[in-house]
Amino acid sequence: MPYARITGTGGYLPPRIVTNDDLAADLATRGVETSDAWITERTGIRQRHIADPGAKTSDLATAAARAALENAGLQADDLDLIIVATSTPDFIFPSTACLVQANLGVGGAAAFDVQAVCSGFVYALATADAMIRAGRVRHALVIGAEVFSGILDWNDRRTCVLFGDGAGAMVLSASDEPGILAVRLNADGRQQHILCAAGNVSGGQVTGDPFLRMDGQAVFKLAVNSLVRSAHEVCDEAGIALSSLDWMVPHQANVRILNFISRKLDLPEDKVIVTLDKHANTSAASVPLAFDVAWRDGRLRPGQLALLQGVGGGFTWGSVLVRL
Repeated sequence: MPYARITGTGGYLPPRIVTNDDLAADLATRGVETSDAWITERTGIRQRHIADPGAKTSDLATAAARAALENAGLQADDLDLIIVATSTPDFIFPSTACLVQANLGVGGAAAFDVQAVCSGFVYALATADAMIRAGRVRHALVIGAEVFSGILDWNDRRTCVLFGDGAGAMVLSASDEPGILAVRLNADGRQQHILCAAGNVSGGQVTGDPFLRMDGQAVFKLAVNSLVRSAHEVCDEAGIALSSLDWMVPHQANVRILNFISRKLDLPEDKVIVTLDKHANTSAASVPLAFDVAWRDGRLRPGQLALLQGVGGGFTWGSVLVRL
């Protein structure tokens, strides 16, 4: 039975950087009060990348895909599968994955989207791993991409300060050597109300509330408890002690959540990859973007063990344990 190994990564961030001071000044024109100190103290975020008006999720995803393919030493026509995790697709359909495939100038490989909000990339990675293990796929491109700025209520400082836009990608390839060691995916639809964007299109009109809404305290509590439990479960499944982990690459939501989880897992904070200070929360893109940064700066090295975790609306969460 083949295994799935990570053979390349890539990332893309829109060039426009919006600092906390920039954002505070803009929000002030709307009568919304905030500051760099208020945002940094509560979240750890100092800046975010915001896509220009008209930029599409498929554009960001394609740029990240090309970087990952180059890093893996592959061409687009080598791919057997493309999965895009996103909550901000270009259209209702076709899928963003099909649009990326067209942008890459190829056809034939399976292509589809996965929607699990901020857990989306972990869900997509697990799906690609299963297809490689089944012998159906040799090379898979897995992308997390979001233009969350388009679904934010810029009059709600509880949410609009938290998010940014971006895309991250990985190439998974079949191998005789184990790469992805274990996967745990979970959801609790009963908690759908604590993080949602409940609008929809019907009869050509937007109905319901199309903006992201969040119960911050409820999300914090559920995120911490779910990810701590998931970390234990995925390591137990692989027969690996948590203390053996070299790195944790978590969803980049809030530095307080990351610090709380690392303490509960007895994992030193310097083993946690953190990029939210520069990227903010990029939803499904946050894990692959953080992974790509650490992969390219040399912190992530062959042979190491890394725990990738996502948590988001739905309510969804999951973990993937990887041998690099």
